[in-house]
Amino acid sequence: MTPADVSRTVLHTVRCAVEVDELRAAVPSRVTVRVPPRPDCGDYATNIALRLAKDSGRPAREVAEILRRRLAAEPGIARVDIAEPGFLNITLASAPQARIVRSLLRAEAPGEPPALPPLPPDLLARLGPDAARWSLLSPPGLDRDLLLVQRESNPLFRVRYAHARTAALLRNARDLGFGPELADDAAELADGAGPLFAALADHPRIAAARDAARLARHLERLAEAFLRWQADCPVLPLGEEKPSAVHRARLAVAEATGKVLADGLHQLGVTAPAHL
Repeated sequence: MTPADVSRTVLHTVRCAVEVDELRAAVPSRVTVRVPPRPDCGDYATNIALRLAKDSGRPAREVAEILRRRLAAEPGIARVDIAEPGFLNITLASAPQARIVRSLLRAEAPGEPPALPPLPPDLLARLGPDAARWSLLSPPGLDRDLLLVQRESNPLFRVRYAHARTAALLRNARDLGFGPELADDAAELADGAGPLFAALADHPRIAAARDAARLARHLERLAEAFLRWQADCPVLPLGEEKPSAVHRARLAVAEATGKVLADGLHQLGVTAPAHL
């Protein structure tokens, strides 16, 4: 089940509960699901019970229990847990990480880019096109000269470095004779990958919003999550170690992350070099 599949399943569950009068509330037009930051919180989480509690006049925990029973009976869902004050944590019958990665790798190039502010000539001459563009999308108070420095405190450098790092991992893997490959369960990706998969799963929704500043902040979060993950979970074999299924799966995650970062940078009119 993709994030969209889970969202539709939760919405269907709400509609069924309302139709049989288990809940008296207006059925929302859409339900948001997110990847939790920790693997022990399930594959997806939703706050729909909290939203419905306000409308139904019932405690959120009570609403959550009604939805939990129905969701747990849906095909493809292994378990549904309630977290205070009424969040639903959904565990799928198989891990969703592989589906997220495959969906991103299959996705076509983004359509129409978000509206971008024009570049003032003085800023263009001072910073160059990439840093000038990023400065216009950054929060107020950012030291624009920082965007010219190749260091971790430069958010543009971090995003572009993360993209270049994914490209380097793919090149080095080819030199070692292996490529990206995902098993159906991809369970080996779960440890420490929560923030990274949360950012990857959020990308289609954020890109569709066509908000340039919001997309820039999303790319910063994705880059940070990827760099932390790949530091803790080696993508390439070490020393005399042979490439394993884990390395191939992690390489697929790196490939998907690089594609998302490149697509996002291009949407913002910023180059995505493969070498830095």
